[in-house]
Amino acid sequence: MGTREKISEEVLLEEEVVKQSEIILFNDDVNTFDHVINTLIAVCEHSPEQAEQCSLIVHYKGKCTVKTGEYDDLKPKCSRLLQAGLSAEIV
Repeated sequence: MGTREKISEEVLLEEEVVKQSEIILFNDDVNTFDHVINTLIAVCEHSPEQAEQCSLIVHYKGKCTVKTGEYDDLKPKCSRLLQAGLSAEIV
């Protein structure tokens, strides 16, 4: 095995160790599109277009992944979404 292949293999193994989690946003009959969009921009650092697309997916499909990352990074963001009255969970 060459050095380059060994390094690639080590990088792949390291990437597998860090489990990625997702914040899932769920549809509700309470929040307006504007509130959901503004909250996604503020909390998840979405662009206005990305936040609008997510809000439409949530509306029509019932849920949407709005942020992916390490659990410890997502936990405070999910808490802020919940504090804003949105329905979300980390999976």
